[in-house]
Amino acid sequence: MHDRSQCHRNQLKTTVILAVLSGLVLIVGRSLGGRAGLTVALFLAVAMNAAAYFWSDRMALRAMRAYPVSEADHPELCRMVRELSTTMRLPIPAVCVSPTPTPNAFTTGRNPRHSTVCVTEGLLALLDRRELRAVLGHELGHVANRDILVSSVAAALASMIMYVAQFAWLLPFGRADDGDDGDGSPVTALAMLVLGPVAASLLQLAVTRSREYDADIVSARVTGDPLALANALRKLELATREHPLPAAPELRSTAALMIASPFRARGLVRLFATHPPTRKRIARLEDLAGYER
Repeated sequence: MHDRSQCHRNQLKTTVILAVLSGLVLIVGRSLGGRAGLTVALFLAVAMNAAAYFWSDRMALRAMRAYPVSEADHPELCRMVRELSTTMRLPIPAVCVSPTPTPNAFTTGRNPRHSTVCVTEGLLALLDRRELRAVLGHELGHVANRDILVSSVAAALASMIMYVAQFAWLLPFGRADDGDDGDGSPVTALAMLVLGPVAASLLQLAVTRSREYDADIVSARVTGDPLALANALRKLELATREHPLPAAPELRSTAALMIASPFRARGLVRLFATHPPTRKRIARLEDLAGYER
């Protein structure tokens, strides 16, 4: 009962954050360019969301150099995905493996019928069968909750704000259109230019973190083994410290999809982490298992 109420709270939080993020798109557009800026912001938001909806999965798989596998190639991995999908009453997703030695996993695709579960070779070498099943349960939890679409929308909105801010020097600061009742304040425009991208990034990350907690709960429920996922998260965090993913731009865009942050995070960088702290996720999973620390 507790895990269901937690999921409902996280879903409500995600809805509110997406609404605020959408509002920030409109505020930034209007502040930087009056009605013309508002129109441009709306157009870019729609275009980037459409691009994210249709092509984000291909870009993520290409960035990780993932290749499709079948039960003939990886019988245990594909069998687990099929069995968990059947239990969760989901379409069976495609399965891919990335040759990356850094252990991790992610799910991509615009909806349950067009989803792909991808694991790295490093993950397959690191985890035992029980832990791998728990990780796959987490990834299929993202499919069931349609988190890929939600995260893609949040990322597209945040990217749009950053894009507008980056090219803000082309926009007519303080020049309102005829009949525009905006204040046209250069101070307001400058504030949006500086604070808009920061706020957008934090809001996008808040969406991602909420969805990770929900997927953990789904995994614990469908596998009946929350401690297996807790053990897997411990291993992933230790392995990432020793062998983080290279900080290439195309890989950074995929990081938010992964089950654990593939990069090292220290100091203020933690504020912009794509995932909630691993210790908190482990603590919640141990609480679900009734584990006494």
